[in-house]
Order: sequence, then structure tokens, then C-alpha cells
Amino acid sequence: MPPRKKKDTKPEDMKAILWKSADKLRGSLDAAEYKHFVLGLVFLKYVSAAMAEKREQLEAELRAEGGWSEQAILETLEERDEYTGAGIFYVPPTARWETVLESAKGTLEGQTIGEAIDAAMRAIEGFNPSLKNTLPKIYNSGRVDNQRLADLVKLLDRLIFQAQVGEDGKRTGARDLMGEVYEYFLGEFALQEGRKGGEFFTPPSVVQLLVEMLEPVEGERVLDPACGSGGMFVQAEKFIETHGGNPLNVSVFGQERNLTTWRLAHMNLAIHGIEANLGDEAADSFHNDKHPDIKADVVLANPPFNISDWGGELLGMDRRWTYGTPPVGNANYAWLQHMVSKLTPQGRAGIVLANGSMSSKQSGEGDIRAAMVEDDLVACMVALPGQLFRSTQIPACLWFLARGKGREASRWVRGRKGEVLFIDARSMGEMETRTLKRLTAEEIGRIAGMFRAWRGAEGAASYEDVPGFCRSAELNEIREHDFVLTPGRYVGTAEVEEDPDAEPVEEKIARLTKELFGHFEESARLEAVVREQLGRL
Repeated sequence: MPPRKKKDTKPEDMKAILWKSADKLRGSLDAAEYKHFVLGLVFLKYVSAAMAEKREQLEAELRAEGGWSEQAILETLEERDEYTGAGIFYVPPTARWETVLESAKGTLEGQTIGEAIDAAMRAIEGFNPSLKNTLPKIYNSGRVDNQRLADLVKLLDRLIFQAQVGEDGKRTGARDLMGEVYEYFLGEFALQEGRKGGEFFTPPSVVQLLVEMLEPVEGERVLDPACGSGGMFVQAEKFIETHGGNPLNVSVFGQERNLTTWRLAHMNLAIHGIEANLGDEAADSFHNDKHPDIKADVVLANPPFNISDWGGELLGMDRRWTYGTPPVGNANYAWLQHMVSKLTPQGRAGIVLANGSMSSKQSGEGDIRAAMVEDDLVACMVALPGQLFRSTQIPACLWFLARGKGREASRWVRGRKGEVLFIDARSMGEMETRTLKRLTAEEIGRIAGMFRAWRGAEGAASYEDVPGFCRSAELNEIREHDFVLTPGRYVGTAEVEEDPDAEPVEEKIARLTKELFGHFEESARLEAVVREQLGRL
């Protein structure tokens, strides 16, 4: 009998298999700690694969030129500038994945696997200053025993990241493939961590909606002052590339206060080939702004909802509070005003906040909101469906702000002075797991497309209100609602399409009434029979 043909494993299946297998090795560590062991190794695998891919290409070029001796070829293949000049990290021989793998197999003497990995991380940082103090050196800490580490290295060795050709016929290199795996692992860790995972991970469909509505373009400055693991930047550059722009011609600035999350962002962006300025250390945007002089064309963020311990009592007279001093007990309006302060004269911003931010009047929040609306700063409000976020059950919304909105010189919103677009997307979304929803590509396209039409974007359809979904409201109407920005107050209810074959209402009422009385009569008859039978007992 001929041997059975092996079934091909799709990349998605491989990621899932690796995740389930890697998770079995976790042991007594929780996801918050274990993710750094896994993601650090994934990064090490990536930098080795990316360099190997470039090395193979370089060697082929040298041999095609001719006139190079073997010794000269070998020396050129180890020149650091050949890699860093191409935007690829140089990995010295002792830090390459093959060396670490040999240590995991026990074929190298002198170092444990934990010592070998930590040494590799230090060596990579030493040759690549942009990675200084960002890679985890935790593998020889004793928190995971060497046998489990060795098993994890051998498991991750199954990730194959040589150049491949996708279904679309395009060549996909190590960077793109590893980027997909890294994002997948980030999402799975966020799912395991639950509420805490939301501190570093925003659901992909929410990020995509933000980016689709903000439409960053080549040559712009993009800022996220609460950047988590950097997912906003990844999606922004993907958008630019798919729309014909050069993603390398974008200036990216971010900030993150949590040190371990800041390190995750560095690795995530490095894997995706994104050069970003995340500051020289993890820091709080309110109290230690690492980009004090930066004005951005696009600001986007998913800051923590409703935080009360943001140190507002120390910032009472801060110059950022243009529209009013935010309450000490809630940072929502501090985030809004901080981001507004970072915009260029024609900049735009998209911010994820709790639903309460649209209607709260506590501690002056209503006055701040009114001042922002009166200044024609608010462009669009989107009410999101529930169950999108792993980290919180608090309903969320999107704020879209624009400086210069409605002015003739505006490049983003034209002819909408004194108007706000309200979109109610609460009924959207499909269940991704038993407890989590995601917005579909069609739903994201519908919301973003409606916003493009309202903005008067080039090539967009003409805008019309859709009852129950969207409505453009003027300033006077918003004043009548006391500056409450909840979309449900403005969009009304959806129109119900009439069925031409439907039964007329009067006839339907008469028929149902007759049927109901018939049920009453039958009930009375059955009751009499039961009473008669019971009387005979």
C-alpha cells in the first residue's frame, strides 16, 4: 500500500497548533508573565530568519558579480552595515537561532539554555542600539526550568519563515510572516489575561475601524500617547501601503507607561519593520511627555477607560486644559484634551473611550464637552457594540476630532461647519468566541464609507441620513440635547420595510382576536371536563 499523502497545514492552523502546544509548557506561570518568554523567543526567531533571508540574497548577488574570493564573500556576509543599511537587525553568530537551538538540543557545552538565550538577547542589543533595554533577559531567572525552555525553543523551531508565495501570488518574506504570528500570539495572550490583557492589546477590528476612518497618508506624523503593544501603528502603515503609499515615509511617535508593554511595542514594531520613536523609556503621557514639541497630523489611541489614579490633582493649571480642567477622579477628558493639544492646525484624532464620556456631567465634564462642540472640534461620534473588548464590559464609543473642520482650507472635512455625524453601530458585530464580538470587514466598510461620504472625501458617494444608523446634526440641535453626544438620541429608529404581501393590520387584529376567544372557549371546556372527572374520584 502506498504511503498516505500528508495533509497540508495552513498557516492559520500552524499558528493555532503552536499556540496550544506552547501554552501547555506554561506550567505555573500566568499568561502575563509567560507571554514575555514566548514573545521574546518569537522575536529571536524572527531576527535570525530575516537576517538569513537577507544573507542568502546578498550571497547570490556577490556570486553573480564574480571576482569575489570565498574569504571575501564570507567577510562581506558578516558586515553589520550590509544588514542595518537595509533595515534588518544584525545578529552575531553566537546569538543566531541555530546556535540557541543547538543549546536546546544539548549539543553545546558550557551554557544552560537559559544562559544561552539571555546572552543572545544581550548580544543583539549590543549590535543594534535601537533595541537597547527592550529585549527580555529573563530566561536564566529560574522562573521557567531549562527543560521547559528547551522544549519551547524546539517547538518554535517549527515556525518556518523563509520567503513564501501567498494565495494572491505575492512574495511574502520573513518579516510579514513573523508579523502575522506575533500579532496572533499577542491576541491570544490578551485573551488569556482577560481584563489585564486590554492594557496592551486593542481588538483588531476596532483598530482597523479607527484607521479606516482617519485615513493616514504617506508623509504624515502619527502619534499614539497610550500605544500599548503598538497595534495602531501596524494597522496605520498597512492602510497606507494598501492605498498605494510608502509606509516607510511616515513618522511614528508613541508613548507607553508600562515598562513591559513598552518593550513589547518595541519588538512588535521591529518585527513589522516600523521605525518608531517610543521615547527613551516607559513614561506617563500626562506627567512625563516624551514628545513635548511634536504636533501630529493623526492622533489615535485606546487609553484606559475611566482611570481615577492619573495624578490630575498635580495638573490643575496645565496648559493642555483649553476647554476646562478635567476632574481628578476620571481621566477621560484629560485624554481628549491631551490629544487635541498634539494636533497640527489641520490634524485629526480618533479616540476609544467609555460610553459615559458622551453624556457625563459630573465635575464639569459636561461643560468641557460643550466647549469642544461649540469650538466645532467634534466631527463624528460612533457608538460601538458591546463585547468587543477583552479587558472590560464597559460599553465603548469612538470620538473623531478635527481641527479646522468645515473650513474651506480643510483637507479632511469639507462643508460641515457646525455639524456632527452620529453613527449608531450597537447592533453590529458577530460573535468571534462565546463571549467576544468583532466587527466584520463589511461593517467596518459601511461605517467608514458613510463617514467618507459625510466628509465629502474624493470619490465618495453623496451622503444621506439613514434612520436608525446615522444622522448629521447641527449645533442648534446638539444644544437642545444639552450637548449629550450619544448617537441614539439623534439617529432615530430604523424604517421598517413594508411587505406588499403582508396581511392588513385591521384584518390581522380581527383574526387574532377571534383565535384568542376560541382558545378561551376551549380552555373553559377542558376545565369543565377536568372538574367532572375529579368529581367522580
